[in-house]
Amino acid sequence: MFNKLKQFKDLRSQAKDLQSKLAEESVTIKKAGDSIVLTMDGNLTVTGLAIDEALLSKDKQEKLQTELKEAFNDAVKKIQRIMAVKMKEMGGLPNIPGLN
Repeated sequence: MFNKLKQFKDLRSQAKDLQSKLAEESVTIKKAGDSIVLTMDGNLTVTGLAIDEALLSKDKQEKLQTELKEAFNDAVKKIQRIMAVKMKEMGGLPNIPGLN
């Protein structure tokens, strides 16, 4: 039983280390010919968003919404790839009986 508690403690420690390392990562996505620039950190927090004024007009609203969604989704995909690499570098998740 104490062995399982140690495994849980180790897993929690690894998760905190991973979260800390991911906070240092960042991706920047540019859309609509660089008219939209979105930056996201490794914890999936949008840390920057710049939109060219030309896209803010009423007649471009639909394009703006589409491009923002695509930028956000692209950023999430890139961060997920970085997360996978970082987890692999840290040795992946341990095999804890009862959790798999």
